[in-house]
Amino acid sequence: MIYAYTENLNGKYKKSSFEVVSYAKTLADMIGDTVTVITINSDDSPDDLYKYGATKVLNVKNEALKVFDPKVFAGVISQLADGNYILFSHSNESASIAPFLVKEKDAAYITNVISLPISASPFQVKRNVFSGKGIATVETTASKLIITVSANSVGCKESPVQGIQENPQVNLPTDPGYKVESSELNTGKIDLKEAEIVVSAGRGMKGPENWKIIEDLANVLGAATACSKPVSDAGWRPHAEHVGQTGKVIAPKLYIAIGISGAIQHLAGINNSQTIVVINNDPEAPFFKSADYGVVGDLFEVVPKLTEKLKVFKG
Repeated sequence: MIYAYTENLNGKYKKSSFEVVSYAKTLADMIGDTVTVITINSDDSPDDLYKYGATKVLNVKNEALKVFDPKVFAGVISQLADGNYILFSHSNESASIAPFLVKEKDAAYITNVISLPISASPFQVKRNVFSGKGIATVETTASKLIITVSANSVGCKESPVQGIQENPQVNLPTDPGYKVESSELNTGKIDLKEAEIVVSAGRGMKGPENWKIIEDLANVLGAATACSKPVSDAGWRPHAEHVGQTGKVIAPKLYIAIGISGAIQHLAGINNSQTIVVINNDPEAPFFKSADYGVVGDLFEVVPKLTEKLKVFKG
């Protein structure tokens, strides 16, 4: 049996959930198996999960699980997942759950997977290494395997099946050894980790009072907003928007970097973006070396003009 853990936000499935189910279905077809989804406190319809190949959805409903705790969530998943494969999205939430399961299940662990399986026996796949600067082909003959799938790396392929949903009862761990006292959520309209387009800005904005031009551009594009570490450290933007080696690692289809120099720590968080556009008034900014497209100019002139042109184009 192949299991896939699907995340939800405020009860609604994240886009990455459909990608990991689609991945699990591809693996199931390779080895002649089926996909069972495990989710916690979802209020969403399971129909989209069936559309991508899940034949069973185990939706654990429990008020005590409203607050995320990785060790407790791992204990819940462990009780339900008795197969050889457990798949997760490569997100902060799932990457904090998976190691507990690896220990409990005595499983092999492959993170940041960016390709469908090259072979199932032995299991062989490609993954990102060195903060996205390299790609490694890894192989394991372990009987139990847990993997995390990088967002937007393989996409979603519809494979409709007939499915059923159950609401199993589970025992909750009573002493996880620590207490989760607080959590921080991105308050933007679009979840940064899920976004296909991200508009990000740095110290070139000169202050938080100028951020409206970034939000205007993001609104026109239907994008999420992000920022560099110095910006979040200065309190200009919430830490939930910080992307980089010590922040969130994202892989949108389009990443627009505005007034960001492009330090290696920032690049580590966005290297997997499909297309990178850089706007900066310094032609020697390191970010231009990583850009697919670049604009040298004053962001306070370029960005509003770009926004207006996009409004006209969309109209």
